[in-house]
Amino acid sequence: MIHANADVGELGYRQSLGELIAHFERLMRETRRLIGRSDRAEREMQALAQQLAYRATRDPLTGVFNRSAVIERTTKVLQTNSAVMVVLDIDEFKRVNDDFGHPTGDRVIMGVVECLRRIVGDKGLVGRVGGEEFTVLLPRCDPADARVLTESMRQAIGSYAFAPPVNRRVTASFGVSANLKGTDFDTAYSLADAALYRAKRNGRDRVELADQ
Repeated sequence: MIHANADVGELGYRQSLGELIAHFERLMRETRRLIGRSDRAEREMQALAQQLAYRATRDPLTGVFNRSAVIERTTKVLQTNSAVMVVLDIDEFKRVNDDFGHPTGDRVIMGVVECLRRIVGDKGLVGRVGGEEFTVLLPRCDPADARVLTESMRQAIGSYAFAPPVNRRVTASFGVSANLKGTDFDTAYSLADAALYRAKRNGRDRVELADQ
């Protein structure tokens, strides 16, 4: 050790001190680099986790909630609040796919979702539960207000200008159920779905309320 060597002069001490300082600075730089790498890795892991969570709950085509997320969120809402469940289906969608092809059918689906998002806004949750079937959940919504909102969705879809080659009007039919707090998902959905099929039988492009 340098302090034990009586023959080391001031210059030697300065040189040794400089070496220690340089070594310490190298250690600090390496420490900062490792900390930075660790922070970056943590941020990347958090971003990945958020991305995976998003993908697990979203429909890959439209970005709205998928079926499992619709069930989960509806169940959670109905545990503490009343809610209106809207189920809708694009009328004669098979003809769209048959006449124009599936890529055009996908664009029609995305146009319908655009209409739903624009009308619903932050009043509720939009989900896709099947190929051309969607749900809208409206927590704490008065049934009369829900009927007006649903009519706005129907009109928005019916007047939407779909891009070529779609050369005809696209419409949707709607079923609506008003559900008290404590209603389970299957009941809320089944009631709205039955009303939807009544809308189909009664001529399509219409809103029907569930028998409750």
